[in-house]
This record gives sequence, structure tokens and C-alpha cells, in this order.
Amino acid sequence: MAVPYAELHCHSNFSFLDGASHPEELAAEAARLRLDALALTDHDGLYGVVRFAETARALGLPSVFGAELTLVPGGRGAPRTGAPDPPGTHLVVLARDPVGYARLSRAITEAHLAGGEKGRPTCTLADLARHHHEGGAGHWVVLTGCRKGALSLALGAAGPSAAGRALDRLVEAFGREHLAVELWDHGDPLDTARNDALAELAVTRGVDLVATNNVHYATPARRPLATALAAVRARRPLAELDGWLPPAATAHLRGGAEQERRFARWPGAVARAAEIGRACAFDLHLVAPGLPDCRVPAGHTEQSWLAELVARGATARYGPRGAAAGTAAWAQIDHELEVIDTLGYAGYFLVVWDIVEFCRRQDIYCQGRGSAANSAVCFALGITRADPVRLKLLFERFLSPARDGPPDIDVDIESGRREEVIAYVYERYGRHCAAQVANVITYRARSAIRDVGKALGHSPEEVDAWAKAVDRGEPLGRAARLPPLVGRLAEEVLDFPRHLGLHSGGMVLCDRPVIEVCPVEWARHPGRSALQWDKEDCAAAGLVKFDLLGLGMLDAVHRTVDKVRAAHGVAIDLAEIDQEDAVYDMLCRADTVGVFQVESRAQMATLPRIRPRCFADLVVEVAIIRPGPIQGGSVHPYIRRRQGTEAPDPPHPLLQETLAKTLGVPLFQEQLMQIAIDAAGFSPAEADELRQAMSAKRSGARMAKLSDRLFAGMARRGITGGAAQEIADKLAAFANFGFPESHAVSFAYLVYSSAWLKLHYPAAFCAGLLDAQPMGFWSPQSLVADARRHGVTVHR
Repeated sequence: MAVPYAELHCHSNFSFLDGASHPEELAAEAARLRLDALALTDHDGLYGVVRFAETARALGLPSVFGAELTLVPGGRGAPRTGAPDPPGTHLVVLARDPVGYARLSRAITEAHLAGGEKGRPTCTLADLARHHHEGGAGHWVVLTGCRKGALSLALGAAGPSAAGRALDRLVEAFGREHLAVELWDHGDPLDTARNDALAELAVTRGVDLVATNNVHYATPARRPLATALAAVRARRPLAELDGWLPPAATAHLRGGAEQERRFARWPGAVARAAEIGRACAFDLHLVAPGLPDCRVPAGHTEQSWLAELVARGATARYGPRGAAAGTAAWAQIDHELEVIDTLGYAGYFLVVWDIVEFCRRQDIYCQGRGSAANSAVCFALGITRADPVRLKLLFERFLSPARDGPPDIDVDIESGRREEVIAYVYERYGRHCAAQVANVITYRARSAIRDVGKALGHSPEEVDAWAKAVDRGEPLGRAARLPPLVGRLAEEVLDFPRHLGLHSGGMVLCDRPVIEVCPVEWARHPGRSALQWDKEDCAAAGLVKFDLLGLGMLDAVHRTVDKVRAAHGVAIDLAEIDQEDAVYDMLCRADTVGVFQVESRAQMATLPRIRPRCFADLVVEVAIIRPGPIQGGSVHPYIRRRQGTEAPDPPHPLLQETLAKTLGVPLFQEQLMQIAIDAAGFSPAEADELRQAMSAKRSGARMAKLSDRLFAGMARRGITGGAAQEIADKLAAFANFGFPESHAVSFAYLVYSSAWLKLHYPAAFCAGLLDAQPMGFWSPQSLVADARRHGVTVHR
């Protein structure tokens, strides 16, 4: 039987260069060791808790959420990089429950914002005491911390009396019953003497005593990487860090039996850690917020007001209800509204509609894209521009009762005015309920080689040459051009978080202060703040996100339409322009310099071979010159089938219906999902998991987990050998670059609009492109030369 123990002090690589294991890795090792619970306590943040919580939930490991906070007695906090031993006193705070979590998140936010700039959290003991007692104490457990804790620092500097006074200050701040004196033993000769002194202080003052291991990596094998990261953080080679580095690989997760042996000198410390861990464990889902309430007219609910708005838009687009021409459209709208009502997502659609309506009022060009293009409700609301009923797009690709979490609507906004829309969202919902999400910048091959190489003492010139010489996708641990140790450590650090950036347009909205769900900190961009989670973590934690993305072509198109109105007196409504053979003739000639998405040389080479003659052909053209179809070997077979030189047969008869629209060749991400259902018997939920794995950055590991399930499912349906491998290869090719059909539909609308403007108003189109620079594939000089070829007079 396992000895009860919970690790209450543990750093992941989201302590940014002070932890050498992923949160998922730590949770897996803790489950293997059969710990009663594991607390994640990264420095000054809750950066990794979502990934930690998801893995812990899957493994049945009780999860505790906390942070090791840096206290600054006065003045501003200091960056944690650039010094072997950054200044500040550390204190570990664990949330007992969701209320404690909310207070901790708020305290972290206030510390970061008080610092005035990124990386300088400024927090005092008085600040923490205020958050602890606000609304009633009892929601935190506070540990006295590691060697940089107040007790340890005072003990080393001035002896037991000074340490006692430091403990008294903590008791006064948090209350004896909410405090625990922390013991740890990393094999330092003074560890036992220090722990004896701390234990005596705890006993004499009636404070709990707990054992931790101040963990910085999952297993001893990660210790070399931990020391290299310490050198990266200190910005000096390892040879200069000897005095600050631990002597051995001791800061790893340990099981209860091992901890009980190591702490036998202090009875009860291990058992008390287990009791606290069990008492503080809860599921992160409990902190998930909802959307802010939408303002609706008196007498309406959110659902009834959504239905009213949709009815108005549908009448304008499809004709009145009951008219024969719009029967199918109205039936689809009724179905979609029923699903939206069942799932309770009316508020989400109203929020997006409100943003789009603000753009319309301010004459800002925008369009919804992504899987929202499959929705007749989104089309009726004016969120998207392509008619999904006419195009026979499948709504269930966007939203279904089987879907876990809210829908995802991306809104493209003309790039020059996106800031106005973000400012409106802040004004409309308040900065306490709206926030931009982070972009977690991770180590890639070249950055890993450079940082690790410098840490090991190699010159900048050497590491720069190595970084440039490594081939894309080459295993770094076996790269002949790299010293073996550099290659091995660089490979280990791949995908580790390096720092946080600001996502280009991802925002979240909450029905409560967002800083009680996820801490906010300053971004590098002046005046901007960001959540500590990226958009995938926000979605996994239940935060509802919106992507407000800048698109240069919308800017150029808007400028073109304005110029046409000014020069020709013609008001163009892009939603009303007709499908014209002349536009498709121009596309088939590859006369597409400046035309959205089809102006690259690769697209120009493909257009005369595919010869698009309708909107559906344009959707394929947008999607085909992409890494997924190229790596999956789909491009040339599709072209041959389009030209009639090859039969449009799918890899297996079971895939006939799914691949009919693309002549038996998989091109779209949605088709890959359906293939998993048809060929391997995946459930819709499993197919959605595959979709998420395919669309996530660095999804190779998640795809690998599904591989065995895929082959086993195909074998049960008689797909084996080469056919099974062909299907698996195409899925793998789409792993990082699969392009959704719904995105292609939204982009194809802009392809046609920009081509139509180029054909009918070449001078205004060229001027619009020039005004919107920098953007697109061609230089201004090339755009001008192309305009001259089309008869436009260009003055100096």
C-alpha cells in the first residue's frame, strides 16, 4: 500500500527557464508514483494550470493549484532573467477551493500590473494578507517557501531568533491555521540543520509542519536540462554558475515511501502534506465562467431576440417565410436555432453580431470565417457572406449537440481599423470582463540550439552557424553538425515555453472579472495586457474566446470601393455582385496579380490547370496549394482528375460519399474528420478530437496517440495494407496544416470580390492595393506594372 503523500511545491517549465518538465509530464509521473495529489506552483503565475489540470483529470490525479509568489518589501519587482539569483522573497500560496483560486488569480494580476511593465511583478506581504482576508479567510494554505523563503533567508542571515520573528509576521498576516512551515532536503550538508531549526520554530508556535521536495523536474534525467536552463535564465555560461547550482539531481518528484524515509526525523510532516493536498484538490472546471449577459429589448430573452434578428436577416436574404423559393433555407434556420437553444449559445451569437454591427455602423469591413461559414444563422445575421444553403455546407461541422464547448467564430477585420474594434469590445464589456489572450512562444530548433549552445559556453558565432546548418525536421539529438550534448539538450527543450507574447486578435469575455479566472500581466506592446493562457488553454478551461483578426485584403477592398464611388459615382455592395463568366475567364488565365489568395506563383501555375468555373471551384483552389494537401500527395491527383486523365476513385469505396466533391481526393480538414468516421469507426466526438489535434500547433504527439485507434478501426472495416497506410499518411500530412473547407469558403468570397474589382475597375483596385501596403505577395512596383498592362495610366 502506498504511503500517503502529496507534493505541494512543484515547478513546471511554465516557471520560464526555472523548471525542466512539462506540466503534463509532472502529472503523469505523480500518477505513476501514486501521489495523493500534486500542486503546480510556478513562479508568479498560473500559466500551466490548464494543461496540468487536463492531464491530471485524465489520470485520476487530484490537482492543487497554487503559485510561488515573489515578495518585494518596497519599490518595484525585478526581472527573473539576467541574474544567477534574482532578488525577492518567495512564498507559496495554495488555493483550497475555487474561491481561493479566484483570490490568488486576482492577487497575481495586481502584482503584475503594479510592476508597470512585463516581468516585474510587485507584491508585498501586506498585499497578500489583504487578498487572504478579503471576504473571509480560509481559502488559502500558505507555505513558508524554499531557500528564498522569509524563514530560510532570516535563519541563514541572523539565526533562529530572526527566523522566529519572520514566522511571527507570517502568522499575523495569514493566521496560524492557514500557515505551514515547509521542510525540504536536497542533500545539501546544511539541509538537516536548517530543517531542525524550522521544525522547532513550527512546534513552538503551533504551526503545521509539511515536507515538500521543491520540485523542478519530473525525474532525475531532466537535471542536465534544468542546469542548462538556469544558465539561459542567468544569461551566462554554466562554468560561471557553479556556486548557485544544486549539487545533484535531487529536485524531482518522489513517492510517499521515499519521502517518509527521508523525513523520518520529523514525524508527521509527510502525512500532513498528504492531508493538505487532498483537502485542497478540486477540478479546474469549477472556475469556468460564462458569457456576460447581453442587453436585449424588454420582453425578450437572449434566444427570442436572436430568433427575431435572424428572422429579419433571413427575410432579406431568402424572402418571407412560406415562400417556395426559401423553403429549404427557412427549414435550415429553424433547425439551427433549435440546436443553439438546446445548447444555450444564443448569447454567443449575439455578442458576435454586436461586434459585426459595430463594424457596419462605423463602416469597417469585416466578415466572419471559419466553421461559422457553415451556418445559415450566421449568414442571416450578416456575420458571414457566403450562403451555406446554396453551397450545401454542413451546419454540424460548426455546431452540434455532441460538440464540447461553444462554437468558434473568427472575424476578419480590415487591418487598418482592427484596433477600433478591440477598443469597442473593451468599452462595451469592460476591461474587468474582457481580455486579450497570450501567445506562448516556444523553443523551435534554431532558438533551442542558440540558447543551449551559449549556456554550454560556445561562442555566439559557433551556435549561430549550427542553428543555420540544421535541416528542418532533422532530429537534433542525431544531427551530425552539432556537438552531442548541444544536440541532446536542444532536442529536450523543443516546445518548452520561452516567454509569453500577445495573440494578434484573440479575446475572451467573462460574466465575472476575468482576472479571477486567469491572471493578467503586461505585454511588451505599450499599454497592452494579456492573459497568462493562450487561446487553446482558454478554450479548454471554458473561457469563451473570439478572434478579431486583421486582414489586409479587406482594407484594400474597402479602399477600392471608396475610390470607385468617388471617381465613378458607383456604390458597390460586394454581397450583391453577380457571378460572371468574365471573372472566371480572368482567373483561368491566371491574371491574378493582387487578387486575394490566388496571386502566388504556385496558384498562378495551378489556375489554368484546374480552370475554376464556379464558386465551389474557387473554394478548392483556395485550399489546394497548402502544406496539408501538398504533403499528403493530393494536389497532382486532383488536377489529373479535374482534367479527366484519371478516374475520380477514392482510396477505398467507404470514402466515396465523403470525397465526391473533391473527385476522390481529400483536400479539406472536414473531409479528414469524416474519413476517420467512415473508415475507422470513430465517433463524432473522437473525430472532433482528431480535428483538434490536426488544427493544434505541434499536434504530432496527440496524433500519435490516435494512430493505433485509427489502424485498428480501419482493420475492423477491412481496410488494411497499402490502403490503410495511404489514409493514415494523408491524415498525418494534415496534422499541422489541414485547411478547413469553411475557411476556404470565406476566403473564396474575397477571391471572387477582389477579382471582380480587378476586372471592372483596375485603376481603383491598384490604388487600393497601394494604399493598403504592406500586404500581399507582389511589390508595389509589380502591382503598378500589372496595372499598366491592363491599360491603366500611372503618373509619377
